[in-house]
Amino acid sequence: MIFRKHLFILFVLISKTMLGLAANNNKDDYIFNDKEQLLKINNRVEVYIDSTNRLTINDIIKKRFDSNNAENLNFGITSHRIWIKFSVLNQTDEKNLLLVLAQPSLDKINVYTRNDLGEWRHSELGEYKHYKDRFIDNPNFVFPASLPTNTAKDFYINIQSKDQIQIPIYIGTERMVSQQESNRSTLFGIYIGIIIIMAFYHFFIYCTVKKTSYLFYILFIVCVGLVQMNFRGYAFKFLWPNTPWIALNSTFLIPMFSGLTTAFFVKGFLHTKFYTPKLHIGINVYMLLCVFAAFMGLIGFSVFGVQLLQIIALIGALYGILIAYVIIQKNYRPAKFFLFAFALFFLCVVIFVLTNFNILPYNILTAHILELGSVIQITLLSFALADEINSYRKEKEISQAHALNTLKENERIIKEQNVFLEKEVSIRTADLSKSNDDLQKLLHDLKQAQTQLVVAEKLASLGMLTAGIAHEINNPINFVTSNVNPLRRDIDQIFEALTELERIGISSTTIAEKKEEIEALKSRLETEYLKEEVKSLLMGIEEGAKRTAGIVKSLSIFSRVDEYDLKLADINLGMKSTLVILNTLFKDNIQVETNYGELPLIECYPGKLNQVFLNLLTNSSYALKKKFGDQPGGKLQVITRLNNDFVYIHVKDNGNGISEKVKHKIFDPFFTTKDVGEGTGLGLSIAYQTIQKHQGEIFVNSVLNEGTEFILKLPVKQNNPS
Repeated sequence: MIFRKHLFILFVLISKTMLGLAANNNKDDYIFNDKEQLLKINNRVEVYIDSTNRLTINDIIKKRFDSNNAENLNFGITSHRIWIKFSVLNQTDEKNLLLVLAQPSLDKINVYTRNDLGEWRHSELGEYKHYKDRFIDNPNFVFPASLPTNTAKDFYINIQSKDQIQIPIYIGTERMVSQQESNRSTLFGIYIGIIIIMAFYHFFIYCTVKKTSYLFYILFIVCVGLVQMNFRGYAFKFLWPNTPWIALNSTFLIPMFSGLTTAFFVKGFLHTKFYTPKLHIGINVYMLLCVFAAFMGLIGFSVFGVQLLQIIALIGALYGILIAYVIIQKNYRPAKFFLFAFALFFLCVVIFVLTNFNILPYNILTAHILELGSVIQITLLSFALADEINSYRKEKEISQAHALNTLKENERIIKEQNVFLEKEVSIRTADLSKSNDDLQKLLHDLKQAQTQLVVAEKLASLGMLTAGIAHEINNPINFVTSNVNPLRRDIDQIFEALTELERIGISSTTIAEKKEEIEALKSRLETEYLKEEVKSLLMGIEEGAKRTAGIVKSLSIFSRVDEYDLKLADINLGMKSTLVILNTLFKDNIQVETNYGELPLIECYPGKLNQVFLNLLTNSSYALKKKFGDQPGGKLQVITRLNNDFVYIHVKDNGNGISEKVKHKIFDPFFTTKDVGEGTGLGLSIAYQTIQKHQGEIFVNSVLNEGTEFILKLPVKQNNPS
């Protein structure tokens, strides 16, 4: 068995040697014979398009490949797998070579070669893998290719990508591949340095001028640089090396953001909404199409999304050139720079496309035409923005000069007017002085009138009180005076009896006779009835005196002489005294119900609050009489209660109520719903001011023809009383 195994290995080695010798005579082999150069694999490869996307290496070696005679390998945008087949003969002493696919934006690449035992070995890379999984730190896809000296080897490459597949393929030593990447990185570093400098430069300008168009221009510059950075593979290397999802979808996302920022910049810089309002709408449509194309790519229609984005970009560039041309006709100078910049960049895009289709040769200029075009475009647009600033500066200078001339002319006019104004001022001053004197006199008269009106209101209340008090006091006084004459008569009879008893006592008659005379006197004077009558008369007089004293006491409580002093007072006592004084207003046809809560003494002006109670009770009495007249049915409720640190007083009646139309006016001075001559309109106004002075509130609930309720809210303790 061991002998057979060694014999098989020897047979394979001899076969490979014979194949290598045969390869020396194969005219289709790529011959690598210079270690100081990279061998470009281009126009002698064989290609097979796998439309099924399912063929394996074992299937593909049985297929017939087509020859490629084009200078560059350009397969366009396709959803099919691309198979590339070629053979390389190594005539150098360097066997560890590298295979370079110089297109960084490929989804998946598989490279197949046979090992010494004739077995297929493959290596796999692509944007779907992390950047750290690459064999060589290089934005391009680099595969190790072991190729012994004077040996030929077949390479099969399987490529899948949603981007345009244009693949320069090189093979060479690690030193030459590194040198090529170093040169490439240096050029791109210069480019990205220009982009960063331009972005920071315009950021500082934006911080100075605060124009939104500069902000969009900065974003435009960043997106232009990001597009080229992604196209060259450096975005995957430096920005998101551990996020393959972004790398795979950057084909949609970055062009979308680039298109949007370009649109915003065009709208802001060219003022399209002002100069071309109809074309301005087309820019918005372009932005929506960019978002739609990116969305289609993200949800799975990758090839369609890429194709649509390229078509939109082409149409958008032509549309921007059209807008700039139209605005130039309207003499907006910065549009000239804009037109030239976009036309030049569009020309660079055309050159890039022509190179892709092998119409123009592939060299260092055409390879980096997009970077060169974007730098020139950004530079020209910077000139355009600078020209815009210069235009604004010139306009500002002209405006300032005009303003200076205007100021000088105004100064001359002002000097001429000052003399005239001084005369006018002196005349106006005299007129104002006279008007001021008249106003002072008028103000004095108004204050006098206000004082008189307040006094009149108080006198009206006093008159009503006087009539009520006179009626209230008259009843007990009449009670006293009606008992005086009977009492005087009874007292005279008592005095007469005393005189008769004195005569009987000093007479010389016998005791028995004296007793008979006394009994006769008692019978004649009816002494038992006389005693009962005197007691009754004295009790009546005493009751009248007590009622009179009670009325006087209530009057003294109501008319507190200390009404200007803040002191502790009993609200319930003040309300009771007011009801006693107004008792004659209610008579028998108004039912008065009271419900006094347990209240603490509160800080207030008692006399002023009694006046408020008087006004509210008087208004309720008036409303009840208006509705019921002398008929029964009127009801007046008085409720006091305590809630936290506030005392509430409710005065409610079932009178004719207040309409919503006038409810908001009832506290206005001189407003009244009473008939002419029945009210001054100051009662509720004074009540409102008094409650405010107590740092309280007054509320009104009223329904027309159903009744009115006034609610007073007063603090128990005044907060910083004035």
